[in-house]
Amino acid sequence: MISLEYHEKGPKTLLTSIALSSMIRKRSSFLKVEPFGCLSLPLFLEAFHGVLKFLALQHGLFQLKGVEPPGFSFQIVNTNMDEFSPRARRRSALLTWQHIASLPPSLPVVYCGGFNTQKESTTGRFLLGRSREHGVVGDMRDAWPSARRRKNVDLIRTYHGFKGDKQGTLEFLKLIFRALCLCWDRQTQDLHIDWILFRGRSLIPVSCEVVNDNIDGYYPSSHFPIFTEFMLPRTVRLLESPVQEDT
Repeated sequence: MISLEYHEKGPKTLLTSIALSSMIRKRSSFLKVEPFGCLSLPLFLEAFHGVLKFLALQHGLFQLKGVEPPGFSFQIVNTNMDEFSPRARRRSALLTWQHIASLPPSLPVVYCGGFNTQKESTTGRFLLGRSREHGVVGDMRDAWPSARRRKNVDLIRTYHGFKGDKQGTLEFLKLIFRALCLCWDRQTQDLHIDWILFRGRSLIPVSCEVVNDNIDGYYPSSHFPIFTEFMLPRTVRLLESPVQEDT
């Protein structure tokens, strides 16, 4: 299976220790990363509600090391969509999908990040191929319902506002009701606003988890991260077992 390697060069704090405790060492080499949209700044500004506060979309190309045959590559696209404007999210999703669609069909793609909306929204339905946006339809798949194993399925939403899973009985019942109303036709019901989508037959999600790690009730983010493990295709073989490192 594959995972991504993360190194923190600065001093470890409480929050970075929490984040590092959830990381697993991955055997991959970093080829390149590019901020998407800088070459078409007007479209980028329009997509993100006219205010460019940060680069809301980046993509990087990775290549696995120590595999046979060599050269297995995949691309990771990361996003953090506008949390207020549905129109900005739809435009962001369209621009991102246009970039993904321009990649070679044989290149596996993982599209992840904070989408700040549920999967049954217009943004989610477009990316998952359930509705059209400007005459085109997305073709991504959702790792959460596709995974063979899922952990913490009772955490039906990923935004928690630093409260963790202690939301209160009334709020929890409201969430259950919203999940039933929004996702009644889905096999796996959730209100996640943080997703891991993927494209490519060579990517098989084996396990998926809503990570709720904390230290004494302190959380590193107001969102629960999503963690997914993908199985390597049968045509790719590891030359040696990956080394697990304690962080």
